[in-house]
Amino acid sequence: MTELVIRPVAECRYDALALGEVMLRLDPGEGRIRTTREFRVWEGGGEYNVARGLRRAFGLRTGVVTALADNEVGRLVEDLVLAGGVDTSLIRWVPYDGTGREVRNGLNFTERGFGVRGAVGVSDRGHTAASQLADVDWDHLFGDLGVRWFHTGGIFAALSDTAAATVLEAVTAARRHGTVVSYDLNYRPSLWRAVGGQARAQEVNRAVAPHVDVMIGNEEDFTAALGFEVEGVDEHLSDLDAGAFAAMIERVVATYPDLRVVATTLRTVRSASVNDWGAVAWSRASGLVHATHRPGLEILDRVGGGDSFASGLAFGLLDGQPLATAVEYGAAHGALAMTTPGDTSMATRAEVLRLAGGGSARVDR
Repeated sequence: MTELVIRPVAECRYDALALGEVMLRLDPGEGRIRTTREFRVWEGGGEYNVARGLRRAFGLRTGVVTALADNEVGRLVEDLVLAGGVDTSLIRWVPYDGTGREVRNGLNFTERGFGVRGAVGVSDRGHTAASQLADVDWDHLFGDLGVRWFHTGGIFAALSDTAAATVLEAVTAARRHGTVVSYDLNYRPSLWRAVGGQARAQEVNRAVAPHVDVMIGNEEDFTAALGFEVEGVDEHLSDLDAGAFAAMIERVVATYPDLRVVATTLRTVRSASVNDWGAVAWSRASGLVHATHRPGLEILDRVGGGDSFASGLAFGLLDGQPLATAVEYGAAHGALAMTTPGDTSMATRAEVLRLAGGGSARVDR
């Protein structure tokens, strides 16, 4: 039990809806951004990745609320979103000014890292169409069309004052119509630096938090984005003390009593290609529950692991599973997503359920 009240399938067009920017990722494969002569392209975005995972891995009806500049790059992003099965009818197309002075599409150059060389990301997303998204008819989406689960997060909220205001409008409307709201704090210092830094991040996230049902984030997120300290955690988050984390949750839910679920991934970075991986979650009904810990998990591409955790967790809760099962789905989905390239998951529901149930990596034939 999680105390979540989820709207019936029959009265909603969407099982899940995400609000966020969808960027074009340029991936140099095994090489480096600074020396490559070719890139492979993917689509991705912290909030969008959750909707795509729920669609492709778990077969749910999902859409994304975003904006794209109407040029060839935007249409390439649309083509990738279509391939992921996410509804594109809610994308707002903004006329392109010819040079990108006023509006453009976000680019994300990311190399995966290997061994002692960590992953590197270079975002190019100033003045994007998504950062200017406003005036969405949320009452139509949540009221007339119907949405069971709404997901957004701190990455989109950091893009601009407009984006932060849009997030607050969206979560307020979702709550008004009985839609479950999940929010990934996803603190990125580079995104907040030019718009007020950590103080502004806390101001925005503290305004959003009272409207959230399911809060997701790691220890740094809760500290930097909300101002809650966690004691008893080593610098790699490898030895998270359950009592210390539970104490932090008590402070969080005392401040935001409408929170129903709090969840975090646990990652120890042994090297860029070997991480320890796990997760914990909390609800009043279940208390603190732990996913299977996977020490020495081999990583091909770590980007999107947390988003896939969020989508697996959401799927489990939408499916009516207890929190202990949902957090296992999330941790398994995140682990599988990091074995393939790109921001988005290539896992199947059967693979997630098998791994969550204790399956191995033996050949499946």
